[in-house]
Amino acid sequence: MNQRLCIVYSTILRQGLPFTKMPRLRPSHFPGVFLRENFISEEEEKNLISTMDQDVWNESQSGRRKQDFGPKVNFKKRKVRIGGFSGLPALSQKLVLRMQQEPSLGGFQPVEQCNLDYHPQRGSAIDPHLDDSWLWGERLVTVNMLSDTTLTMSLEQGLPDLGLAGEVHVAVHLPRRSLVVLYGEARHRWKHAIHRDDVQERRVCSTYRELSAEFLPGGQHAELGTQLLNISLSFQGTPI
Repeated sequence: MNQRLCIVYSTILRQGLPFTKMPRLRPSHFPGVFLRENFISEEEEKNLISTMDQDVWNESQSGRRKQDFGPKVNFKKRKVRIGGFSGLPALSQKLVLRMQQEPSLGGFQPVEQCNLDYHPQRGSAIDPHLDDSWLWGERLVTVNMLSDTTLTMSLEQGLPDLGLAGEVHVAVHLPRRSLVVLYGEARHRWKHAIHRDDVQERRVCSTYRELSAEFLPGGQHAELGTQLLNISLSFQGTPI
């Protein structure tokens, strides 16, 4: 039987706080989630959304709309093309600098930003998935805007040491204007999703991705990685 562990992440303890009726969930059971509440101010949120809404939102899957700032990628063929990529948007520059001050984001240099627009009237959601790890690196960073939501993490093989043999679901509450980082096991082992029932109002998020080791100095595609970073960090981008 599937079992759902409902937790809220404490910005002080940085660890899961399980409901009393659930098995005790230690950080070692669910590593790799960092949450910072109030990462942006109300005024910053207003300016970010206003700027995004001046650009075109493209229809995406499962009732979402999106804006992409990044290279063109064919993950199946493992091909990357710079194409029309002109960098991350200007308003992200100060946010990236702020991210780099967080304990879990030292040296973070994003090479892609994806804005997603969720709305309950469109039935917006995103199915459980693992992000690519050939091009994208260790940390996935998301800023959550306009409304609270729940990020549902799932582990098909369960947690046998907790007596949970079936698929396990962990609900991570994401407050409005918060920042969440997935890394380690939460990035590579646990799938993540946003369910339709957890989108009660319009929600916009910006997800930032860094390069994998293969595209960094010493890697097979280091030269291309350098080109992508130089474009990305110019902060002169428009959606592609």
